[in-house]
Amino acid sequence: MADRLKGKVAVVTGAAPRGEGVGNGMATAILFAREGARVVLVNRSAERAEKLAKQIKQEGGEASVFAGDVARAEACEAMAAHAVKTYGRLDILHNNVGIGAPGTPETVKLEDWHKVIEANLTTTMLCTKACLPRMKAGGGGSVIMVSSIAGALGLMGSPGAVAYSTAKAGLHGFTMSVAADYATQNIRANCIVVGSVHTPMVAHLGAEARERRKNMVPMQTEGTAWDIAYGAVYLASDESRWVTGITLPIDGGLVNLRAWPR
Repeated sequence: MADRLKGKVAVVTGAAPRGEGVGNGMATAILFAREGARVVLVNRSAERAEKLAKQIKQEGGEASVFAGDVARAEACEAMAAHAVKTYGRLDILHNNVGIGAPGTPETVKLEDWHKVIEANLTTTMLCTKACLPRMKAGGGGSVIMVSSIAGALGLMGSPGAVAYSTAKAGLHGFTMSVAADYATQNIRANCIVVGSVHTPMVAHLGAEARERRKNMVPMQTEGTAWDIAYGAVYLASDESRWVTGITLPIDGGLVNLRAWPR
C-alpha cells in the first residue's frame, strides 16, 4: 500500500459489479483500500458486496458492507451513519451508481426515463446530502461524481439514449453546485467523465461493438475500470486538496480531441 488515503474513510456506492469482471466501483473500492482507506461498500446485493469485501480483506485492506437502495433517503442516511459508527468519520463519497435505457424523446418509455434519472441523479443527490454533514464534522472531504462521455459538458451526444445522456449531463451541474456551496468548508466536489471502458455493464455489446468503440478513441485503445479508479484515487487524496469543481475526462482523448481525424 502507498498510503495515499491512509486514515480516511470512503463510501463507494454501486461497489460490486452486476456481472463477471471488474466494474468501475469495484476497481475504485479496491484501490481505495490498497491506498489505506477504510471502505464502506454500498450495494443492493449484500452477497456481491460481501464477496468484494472478502477480496479486499485478503489483500490486507479494510472494508465493510452496507446493503441498501440509495434511491431512498432513509437508506442514504443509514449508510452515512454506518460509516461513522463503524469507522469514526467519513471523508470520501464516490457516487458510482448508474444505469441506462434506450430511447429517443419520441420512443423512450416514461418509466425508463424516471428510473434512469433516479439511478443517476437522485441517488447522487441523496447520498451527497447524507454524507455532507459528516464531512463537515470531520473538517472536510471529497465528493466524486461519475459521469460519461454520453453527457460530457454538452459536447457529445449518445444516439438513442436520451435519458442516460440527460442524467449524466446533469451530474456536471450538480458537481459545480456542490463545489461552490461547500468550498469554504474544505469539501471538494469533482466529476470523472468515463470514456469507452470495458466493464460488466457493457459486456453485452460484443466484439464488433468493442472494436468500433476502440477505433473512435484517439489513443486507439480501450479503457478499463482501473483507469477510472486511479483518477478517483487522485481526487480522493490530499494530492488534489486544491482541486474542486472540475470534470476529469478519462477517455483516451475522445472528448477533448473530438475533432481528431479518424
